[in-house]
Amino acid sequence: MAKKRIGILTSGGDCPGLNATIRGVVKACYERMGEDNVEIVGISNGYYGLIHGLCRTMQPSEFSGILTQGGTILGTKRQPFKMMTVIGEDNVDKVKNMKETYKKERLDCLLTLGGNGTHKTSALLADEGLNVIGLPKTIDNDLFGTDVTFGFHTAVDIATDVLDRLHTTAASHSRIIVCEIMGNKAGWLTLYAGIAGGADIILLPEIPYDIDSVCSAVVKRAQKGKAFSILAVAEGVFDTKTAKLKKKEREAYRAENGNDTARIAAQIEKNTGIEARVCVPGHMLRGGTPSAYDRLLATQFGVHAAKLIAEEKFGRTVAYVDGKVTANKLADIAGKKKLVDPKGQEVQTARDLGISFGD
Repeated sequence: MAKKRIGILTSGGDCPGLNATIRGVVKACYERMGEDNVEIVGISNGYYGLIHGLCRTMQPSEFSGILTQGGTILGTKRQPFKMMTVIGEDNVDKVKNMKETYKKERLDCLLTLGGNGTHKTSALLADEGLNVIGLPKTIDNDLFGTDVTFGFHTAVDIATDVLDRLHTTAASHSRIIVCEIMGNKAGWLTLYAGIAGGADIILLPEIPYDIDSVCSAVVKRAQKGKAFSILAVAEGVFDTKTAKLKKKEREAYRAENGNDTARIAAQIEKNTGIEARVCVPGHMLRGGTPSAYDRLLATQFGVHAAKLIAEEKFGRTVAYVDGKVTANKLADIAGKKKLVDPKGQEVQTARDLGISFGD
């Protein structure tokens, strides 16, 4: 039996659970096909490594002790999809190079762990004839076709802890604290953490806010004797005026003026007279050991990927749908985002608690 050579890369932003997924798929491949019949080729720094041939055959011992380890043992790097088919000043044909690296390394399949951009490139490579299997990773939880991505729940736990801690300092100083949470286009992380962390106001990219409505919600709390408020704000929020701009105009406005978080805090303080502060936990939400939930989910995803490899079902990405681990065709999900439904159950739950969305 010829050894099956499996390439693995992690692309895009890091998150807890990448190593747990790598471990899950490798251990399941060893168990299913025999350790002597499998060779794992680690590709450093995502698609950049595939483009530039940064590959090495890894030893079984390298996958021990990484279940609880954050980040990725393979390293990661952002390689924008929109530039994949563009030959730049370096004169590198990225798609051609990736196909040549795949062939040179004698890969039988390629596993790509990543989010939306990663999956678009995975679909591209599958169309080019490579055997590709995707695994859904992102703290934004915005990948179409799966109910949840690994890394999301750990980030929710961390963001919730941040909001918990902000409550005590906000109450002590009778302040408004505006906490900016990662999520440029999708507000899942802010929504879940905001509800779990007892935020008073939640602002999401999917629900453009009106600053007067935000200030009104703060004033109403103050009138009830609640001298502080906690705002959970997704980094990609914009107000109702900006929402009327075309996409490129909004992007240009954001590039020139930055995120709305600091402006929201300044406007609240100016309009209400209540002292406001900004907290940006930033990349702390990506770091550290994965939660038990994400370790389990990542392991399940890895095991299912091993099953797809053994059955030679390529051009797919693993998914979690209605309580079961399954897989979607890459062509069916690439380029699609799963956004918060403004009328969805989670938003309605928050509204029923009296949480304002600033609309």
